[in-house]
Amino acid sequence: MTSQAAHAPSPFILRHPILTALALSLGTAVALGLARFSYALLLAPMRADLGWPYLVAGGMNTGNALGYLLGALLTPMLMRRYQAHRVLIAGAFGTALLSFLPALTTDTLLQLLLRMVTGVTSALIFVSGGLLVSRLAALHAQRAGLLLGLYYGGTGIGIVAASLLVPPVMDAALARGAAHPWQWAWILLGLLALVASIVMALPAALMPTSPAQAAGTSRWRARSLLYGLVGYLFFGLGYIGYMTFVIALLKEEGMAPARITLFFALLGAATFASSRIWARMLDRFRGGQSLAILNGLLCVATLLPATTDAPVAVFASGLLFGGCFLSAVASTTAMVRHNLPPSDWPAGISAFTIVFAVGQIIGPSIVGWIADGAGGLQRGLVFSALMLLAGSLVAWRQRPLS
Repeated sequence: MTSQAAHAPSPFILRHPILTALALSLGTAVALGLARFSYALLLAPMRADLGWPYLVAGGMNTGNALGYLLGALLTPMLMRRYQAHRVLIAGAFGTALLSFLPALTTDTLLQLLLRMVTGVTSALIFVSGGLLVSRLAALHAQRAGLLLGLYYGGTGIGIVAASLLVPPVMDAALARGAAHPWQWAWILLGLLALVASIVMALPAALMPTSPAQAAGTSRWRARSLLYGLVGYLFFGLGYIGYMTFVIALLKEEGMAPARITLFFALLGAATFASSRIWARMLDRFRGGQSLAILNGLLCVATLLPATTDAPVAVFASGLLFGGCFLSAVASTTAMVRHNLPPSDWPAGISAFTIVFAVGQIIGPSIVGWIADGAGGLQRGLVFSALMLLAGSLVAWRQRPLS
């Protein structure tokens, strides 16, 4: 067990907040960009190779989200015992090592179990990293929105890396006659996650600790931010269907592989750029307005590929979705910072992470079940869009706390 005595931030943290946020953002690159969203690139080849229906293919991300929920419940207990940066680093290296293991099996049940355990370690990254970047934002209040956006936008780094590197690696596997080319892709993702974890570890260890936050003495009650939490639940339900199935939909519609690679890379680049786009909004709005606006834009982005296969509309969808979806996550951390005292930040961030996970558990399986029916993936994405619209309407009702 580590000491709970506070220590001051290092000079590096004080002088270089942007670099620190970028280093911490590699945690989200591992947890989401590589360990979760890159699965969109592998869903179609794994489904074809292993004979999965869409229900099972989507169920892999449901399993990942179930593990994520368990991890979100576990992280506050760990942070009462260990400092947040240790939980972050352990989660990152655990996720990196687990990313190698899907390459070792073709058994569907084992794949599901691996996705679940990876979800647990990913949640350790997400909750502890969100707390650390909140502390960083408190040290640089004039840049708080940008720093939060950079942290969550790091997911885009993982998406861009996966979208540019996974297709050529799978092509090389095919050229060499590999029985299961997608296994090579998992090895690549594990290597990328390991490198990102190594780069992130030292700056994370320099972050200041707080005995009040580490002790977890929260008196906050979730009902005070109920509309924000429910709006975020609908966000989790809606966005995950798009991120799980959109690549499979584009392949079904006959989009060329090079265009699909470009689509996913642009989505990832827009995710990273969103940190600058929405920074002022995150600083300005104290209630649920930011989440409501972003949910509404995500609804539009999700409807586009569900209603047309025109390349211009599809690429507009990817850019808009990438530019909004992780900023919606950042908006909830900003809501916690604006409305709760620092001693309640761990409980607040954890609560939003839990409802996020619940939405992600339900969403992929429902969309997969719908996609196996007559409407196909297009109808599944319509369901996702409706959930995002509901999230927008509910989040708008969240007022700032006094």
